Amino acid sequence: MKFSKFISYFFHPINFPIIGAILFFVFIPKFIFKPQEYTILIVIFIGTYIFPLLLLALLKRFKMINSYHMVTIEERKFPTLLFISISFIIGNWLYKSSIVNLLALFFLGYGLGLIGTYIFFYLKLKISMHTLAISGLIGFIFYFSYFYKINLIPILALLFVLVGLIGSARLKLQAHKLSEVILGCIVGLASQFIVYLIYMM
Repeated sequence: MKFSKFISYFFHPINFPIIGAILFFVFIPKFIFKPQEYTILIVIFIGTYIFPLLLLALLKRFKMINSYHMVTIEERKFPTLLFISISFIIGNWLYKSSIVNLLALFFLGYGLGLIGTYIFFYLKLKISMHTLAISGLIGFIFYFSYFYKINLIPILALLFVLVGLIGSARLKLQAHKLSEVILGCIVGLASQFIVYLIYMM
């Protein structure tokens, strides 16, 4: 149980946008000026990590959520809308810069996936944000490696192992049903591929 809690906290969905951005800059084969790279990473870190963390702390303080894992569907609605907005704002900003289009798609894909999550709330399904987040990263790494023709199989293999660990941890903690964990994976992957296919049309 302690290990499952550690996995859930260490691989919290809030961590994956900045992880994806770092992987992008580590493996991208074209040169990007370091000041631009650092500016982008700082904005992403503040927008997707610091700001949401402060907001979640405020929501918890005012008892709008009981925990950072937002156990109930009602608890998840407002933060999900906020994360949708953040994802599209950052995605749009990155796309307009025309320097890092694929990284922009990563965030637009997350935004689309979160819209799917919000729709499922009304079907009384609480999709696993944990598996959605890591599956979205997997989808991004797939088309990133395909687009630039680089071998990222070791990274993908590690991420697939992590999907299993994270999904098992969420089930062990009884935070989700198996269907919600699987749906998280499907929505996370599908949203990334949909955005990439639209971009390539």
